[in-house]
Amino acid sequence: MRVLVTGGTGYLGRAIVRALASRGHTPVAFARTASASGLHAEAVNGDIRDAAAVRRAANGCDAICHAAALVSLWRPNRAEFDDINVGGLRHVLAAAADLGLRRVVYTSSFLALPPTGAQEPGEWNDYQRTKVAADRLAREAAGRGAPIVTVYPGVIYGPGPLTDGNLVGRQIADHLAHRLPGVLGADRLWSFSFIDDVANGHVSALESGRVGERYLLCGENARQMRVFEILREVVGRALPRRIPSWVAAALALMEEGRARLTRKPPLLTLGTVEVLNRDWAFDSGLAERELGYRWRPLADGLAETLKDLVAAGAAVKAGAADPRRDR
Repeated sequence: MRVLVTGGTGYLGRAIVRALASRGHTPVAFARTASASGLHAEAVNGDIRDAAAVRRAANGCDAICHAAALVSLWRPNRAEFDDINVGGLRHVLAAAADLGLRRVVYTSSFLALPPTGAQEPGEWNDYQRTKVAADRLAREAAGRGAPIVTVYPGVIYGPGPLTDGNLVGRQIADHLAHRLPGVLGADRLWSFSFIDDVANGHVSALESGRVGERYLLCGENARQMRVFEILREVVGRALPRRIPSWVAAALALMEEGRARLTRKPPLLTLGTVEVLNRDWAFDSGLAERELGYRWRPLADGLAETLKDLVAAGAAVKAGAADPRRDR
């Protein structure tokens, strides 16, 4: 199939492009600077907020993997989250309907789902709020017969650029460089999803997912601090300190006030504190049974992540470009 990948130059988008190509499909990467990305795929420049650009890019394709999203802690203009995370999905669905495409695989987020033990999802920051709204839009479209399959990755980690979408990689890099101030919610559960496993899950959803179905593409459920315990075992680095919730909340309050005055991103927000103080443990059983989805243990995935960070560090010392920052 010829498959348009929105957000094709992002952390996850790049992995989806690679997975599609490795399984015999023809990926078309769509992003604002796709042609400068260096991807071994056809590239189309365009903004997901531009409905006409999305339709032009989708013309001639058989399907769309919609991974474009604004993954950010904060923006001065909150409407950017709505325009990209909700409006972008609306544009993709419209293009698919106009062109008669056979499948749309939509990348949602575990944050669009209720945390462990809760009945309803939270809306503690603008990213989460708009992913919840987009998830509702996807369900409504499925109810009207749109050929959509929705996937929900857990906390994605693995080799690749240290972007906002690669939180775990950034934490590891900061910890190894003695820049990580500490861990909030150290004993809270996350579902750790290795980047290549998630990308392959997207391709399987494209090939054999049931229209209208929702698949969790998660991984090992482990405490946040488990990442750093594994690092201690491998490289001997001491564990980071634990940040008490009340300290984090006070800092977030001050940072949000500073952001309002300076229009510069805060280091922490109250919404992030809310998210990190909950458990996010999930079961990918449906995807395993219906898509053949497989996830690797956290220790194995972290070994690959560390190998990439070490290689990137060596490249920088040798004067080469840092591949982790290649978007």
